[in-house]
Amino acid sequence: MTETFARIALGPLLLIQGLYTRWVTPKLPEAEGERQGVAGRGVALRLLILGDSAAAGVGAATQDEAITGKLVARLANDYRITWTLWAQSGLDSRALLNVLERNSPEPFDVVLLCVGVNDVTSRISADQWLVQQDRLMELLSGKYAVKQIVVSPLPPMHLFPALPQPLRWYLGSRASRFNHRLAGLAERKDHCTLLAISLAPVAGLMAADGFHPGPAIYSLWADHAARAIQQRFQHNKNTGS
Repeated sequence: MTETFARIALGPLLLIQGLYTRWVTPKLPEAEGERQGVAGRGVALRLLILGDSAAAGVGAATQDEAITGKLVARLANDYRITWTLWAQSGLDSRALLNVLERNSPEPFDVVLLCVGVNDVTSRISADQWLVQQDRLMELLSGKYAVKQIVVSPLPPMHLFPALPQPLRWYLGSRASRFNHRLAGLAERKDHCTLLAISLAPVAGLMAADGFHPGPAIYSLWADHAARAIQQRFQHNKNTGS
């Protein structure tokens, strides 16, 4: 069943399920804690964590338990990390573009980018979304002088326990299609690394809302992101670039 046909055939049901899910799903807060700091020792590395509610740490009590704290802790063993978190629940790609366009230029060596779930739940097409991802990447590499953009794939929404069927299937299908297009875009850009991780929900490891990661999943995500960053910057160090 194509997305267009699904919207026509299942549109009213998908709309009702979407509204109901928003109504009954617990609204969890963003993780508490600092949103910038310095940690570690070694080669200087300027890190930006950028994105939506997952980047903001929803599902973790503190930033130390969220993606920012986990990633900084792993990189601090080898780098002197100056880190910043720009993230907010509810942001879609258009809103994130507005943030980057509005903020003053500030150079970063590496950015962990996490955005897209709120786009999947909207009516934006994959083509329109890809244009926005391309613009995000160009803004980061241009205005913010980013050397590496580590892109987080959309999670497998067809496995989210908070979503009823057929809404779960529909959003999962869109997320998969968006990821496929995102992989092609990242492959065409030398400064982009798409993480090969699905962040699949695991029983007992998701947040209480059945929609966001819990600390254990944030930890796994940080492992993959740190590995990608270390591989890139170790290569640059070895080649003198």
